[in-house]
Amino acid sequence: MNPAFLPAHRLAALIRSRKLGSLELLDHFLDRIGRHNKTLNAICVLDAERARKRAKALDRALAKGERRGPLHGLPMTVKESFDIAGLPTTWGRAELKGNVATSNALAVERLQNAGAVIFGKTNVPAFLADWQTFNPIYGTTNNPWDITRGPGGSSGGSAAALASGLTGLEIGSDIGASIRNPAHYCGVFGHKPTFDLCASDGQVLSPFVTHDDIAVIGPLARSARDLEIALGIIAGPDRIDEAAWKVKLPAAPKKTWRQWRIAVLSTADTAPVDGAVQARVEAVADFLARKGAKVSRSARPDFDLDEAHEVYIKLLRAATSRAQSDTVFARNLEAARTLPKNARDYAAWMARANTMHHREWLLVNDRRHRMRLQWAEFFKGWDVLICPAAATTAFAHNQKGERWERMVTVNGKPQPSTTQMFWAGYSCMAYLPSTVATAGRAPDGLPVGVQIIGPQYGDLTTIALAKLLEREFEGFVAPPDYG
Repeated sequence: MNPAFLPAHRLAALIRSRKLGSLELLDHFLDRIGRHNKTLNAICVLDAERARKRAKALDRALAKGERRGPLHGLPMTVKESFDIAGLPTTWGRAELKGNVATSNALAVERLQNAGAVIFGKTNVPAFLADWQTFNPIYGTTNNPWDITRGPGGSSGGSAAALASGLTGLEIGSDIGASIRNPAHYCGVFGHKPTFDLCASDGQVLSPFVTHDDIAVIGPLARSARDLEIALGIIAGPDRIDEAAWKVKLPAAPKKTWRQWRIAVLSTADTAPVDGAVQARVEAVADFLARKGAKVSRSARPDFDLDEAHEVYIKLLRAATSRAQSDTVFARNLEAARTLPKNARDYAAWMARANTMHHREWLLVNDRRHRMRLQWAEFFKGWDVLICPAAATTAFAHNQKGERWERMVTVNGKPQPSTTQMFWAGYSCMAYLPSTVATAGRAPDGLPVGVQIIGPQYGDLTTIALAKLLEREFEGFVAPPDYG
């Protein structure tokens, strides 16, 4: 197989055994970027000169018997929003075009300490706030399975680069499926960790220094095993909290198929899912049942799904509200004031959440915590819940209007693209981990992923099931035309 499509752990093993050099592999990726990136626009920043120096140094170190960590010599990229000293960090915002980082994000530092060679950055939507990837600085990223479609967002460049064999490993961020939906749209693996499991220092919207509620960072890869390795590297407290606590995640369960207890939710009235995506989620459920797992299509936490969606959107838009300029905030205050009292659509929730009083936020947060308790109760009887990552396969580029005005076609009917954010918030709002594993392709030939939700700090459990599915149901498949 072309080494560009091998999983990171196999590439690292080849480098470790000196069957493949770090510099050799880096040059292979750079050559592929030269041939394919003009079409995809997945890689938006290259740091080839420094990367080649580091790769050479790591090859020399290995020749002397020195090994720096589990990723020794592995070339990889990171999402544009992560700080790397000497490189721009813009979050796709025109006003930050000249912003150059002076230090590394903590996750970048941890990856480098594990031996990674970080040679560039991948594209994002402006403010990391879209399920498409386009911005006024770097332009539009295309999906390698169909360049007329988006790769998802906001880690769209990350997933597109992995799927097309332009990088060895990636890290992204997720507040609204920004790891999970690109993984689903591009046919790769992604993991949204438990909230605050991985420190976000150096991956924060300028000029702020604190990260948002709900927001996390996590890995994307061509293998579930890579997710496990990368998570083990980047997980841990920030530079203040590390004085007092360390991460010790519960081990993944060592279960036979018959011991797994798996709930399934393939669609919901709150956010209907297209039949093509439902079919792949159901195919996974049928496979698990054939293997002997206990599978239920009715078990789920005891709360109303419509309420869960509303609570998530309000908390999400409250979390991101500080990015508003004074002018935009004033406009949203007026919009919220003039809304009909019975308005309960996405635009109304957003306008109110962007301007809500802290007392109201506390009440919404209390509703969230009640649901967290109900999730915890649910996981006493079930190991995981599987569901879609999004309502459709990757949709065609559509950059006109506001997100809630853009439509996707679900079972032949138009649906606001924001409705499917339910599938982002179902676990995200409650701080739970979820892993997207590949689940095959829809009749249109586009990839579909299945989302595996687990209990808080059950990250290794959701990844463990993804590893089993990768081994026995469906693994990474490269898109055509990128061999």
